[in-house]
Amino acid sequence: MTADRGLGREGPTRAPRRSGPRLGERPRPVVGCSPLVQGCLVRKSAALALLLCVVSVLVLGVVSLRAETAAATGPTHHLARGFRNLDTTYHYSMRARAHRLMRRVLFEGWPARGTRPAVLPNDGAALRANGTTPTVTWIGHSTLLVQLAGVNILTDPHWGERASPVGFAGPRRLIAPGMRVRDLPPIHAVVISHDHYDHLDADTVVRLDRAFHPKFFVPLGLKAWLGDLGITNVVEMDWWESQPLRGLTFTCTPAQHSSGRGLRDQNLRLWSSWVVTGGGKRFFFAGDTGYTKALAEIGKRLGPFDLAAIPIGGYSAWETGHPNHVNPEEALRLFQDLGGRLFVPIHFGTFDMNREPFAEPPARLMRAAVADGIEEHIALLSPGQSVHW
Repeated sequence: MTADRGLGREGPTRAPRRSGPRLGERPRPVVGCSPLVQGCLVRKSAALALLLCVVSVLVLGVVSLRAETAAATGPTHHLARGFRNLDTTYHYSMRARAHRLMRRVLFEGWPARGTRPAVLPNDGAALRANGTTPTVTWIGHSTLLVQLAGVNILTDPHWGERASPVGFAGPRRLIAPGMRVRDLPPIHAVVISHDHYDHLDADTVVRLDRAFHPKFFVPLGLKAWLGDLGITNVVEMDWWESQPLRGLTFTCTPAQHSSGRGLRDQNLRLWSSWVVTGGGKRFFFAGDTGYTKALAEIGKRLGPFDLAAIPIGGYSAWETGHPNHVNPEEALRLFQDLGGRLFVPIHFGTFDMNREPFAEPPARLMRAAVADGIEEHIALLSPGQSVHW
């Protein structure tokens, strides 16, 4: 199945058939360090300061790498304190992350990322007028606007300038959101996959709550966090639990990842993927995940999926088998494991946090899809672009 129609400023148009990864019609050059030496030093200094902070905390023992003690009762992914992944070989400790960060900052440098993806302007008029046709619009990173059976859904909404706990440092946004919040149709539901800063932006969710008061669907542990922001219309679920809304069913499903917004709350809140069904359609949102065959169970129970949104970026620190992030080839394998029909790639080319060149993830994905003869099942979108599904 291919994306048959797009929605832009002029209304429905035919989605482009692509044999390769084109992310926009008017690419803009990457702004380099200016002046070169000064900019690079500032960037390296900020990263080094973060590294030293993490390492010092670990060395001083403020953060302990606690043993995974299973809960006395309950599902196997529940620990006595926090959660774990389904794959028993999963390992991605804070110590290992600090070591990789040190290697990247001190020895690998900051590679050039090439031409930035261009944003396809979308004023939202066609989407606000749409009442019944299923559409998906890529806002950027892991944020999608999904329209299904008259229900407007946002995934991992992020309109912030940084994916960071502070506004003056941390990964900055390089590509503007594909739509403005004020141009969105009324939002009925928001699904959150986990609490990492590039997937859960406090200012954004507060803004959406004030503008639309949607129902927030979150994995275990995030209801209280949202409550601290004054957001109360929240449904919290464990893996494989479901809740209805406006004729659709929202199911919290497994992912291979982790959680934590600081050094003291690692893996204390659950992470998840999501399945939304209804209106004769099935939608899978991976959120953020590494590859494991265990996720094929989602397709067996709830698939096949008319639309699957799966990340393809964030893998550059590993040749293969990143614990938390699929690479493009692994993403395609997951798509096939799930029984997907249309693949919308996410989680690339937005923030200054991934090291792979902008064009690399989509290029690798398309090469793998062509090799498998399923390139017509890939809907490679520009920020702001919509397609029917």
